[in-house]
Amino acid sequence: MRHFTPPFTSASLGDALRERGFAVLRAEWLRHAAGVSVHELDAISTEWDDLPPDPYLKDGGHYRRRRHASFVVEAGACALVPHRPHYQSLDYNALHGGMERWFEPIAPTLVGAPAFLRLVEALAGLASAAARERRWFVEAHQFRIDTEAGIGRPTPEGAHRDGVDFVAVALVKRASIKGGETRVFDAESPQGVRFTMTEPWTLLFLDDSRVVHESTPIQPETTDSLGHRDTLVVTFRQGGFQQP
Repeated sequence: MRHFTPPFTSASLGDALRERGFAVLRAEWLRHAAGVSVHELDAISTEWDDLPPDPYLKDGGHYRRRRHASFVVEAGACALVPHRPHYQSLDYNALHGGMERWFEPIAPTLVGAPAFLRLVEALAGLASAAARERRWFVEAHQFRIDTEAGIGRPTPEGAHRDGVDFVAVALVKRASIKGGETRVFDAESPQGVRFTMTEPWTLLFLDDSRVVHESTPIQPETTDSLGHRDTLVVTFRQGGFQQP
């Protein structure tokens, strides 16, 4: 299956967000911004091997596993808050919105890993550089989409916004799959781009007020293979977490 090359950002992040509402950053950019090594990222990537099933899928599927945690990032410091539900209104998620979803928390071995905290703090720094906000209400989601049932859907709700200020989507790993194409569209027009993130820790950073996004379904690469796609999604919101 043909892969469309990501439109990696060569200008500054601020210029990219102003021009297109999103930026695609190479893995080495993220490593440099967070001050983490390839070895550290490889080490935390194993945390995606122990995710429980998502019990809230309304399409009857069993292809998504996930964990969730919430933080407040202020003055460059990331603080874990007591475990809380993930909530989106129906305006932003017509399939799974309007209800509190209590996902299993991200494991202490990950939320306590210095490399993970530096990643979240670096991403919050990107949000602050774009919006000059210094206090962010942050939600982090670990996702694994698998092909055990043949097809896995990263975004069963379709193209959407998240109801936050900024969204960061980092590819952690692709294994034995085809599909999983990322699509980003202008929220006010059909103009958009499509591409496939293949290198671990490639980052998509979105202005949620400007664009909608989705990822296409994945399938096994071969008839006798079982594959998966792992991502880290981190959202940033001013003023507080989304509430019912």
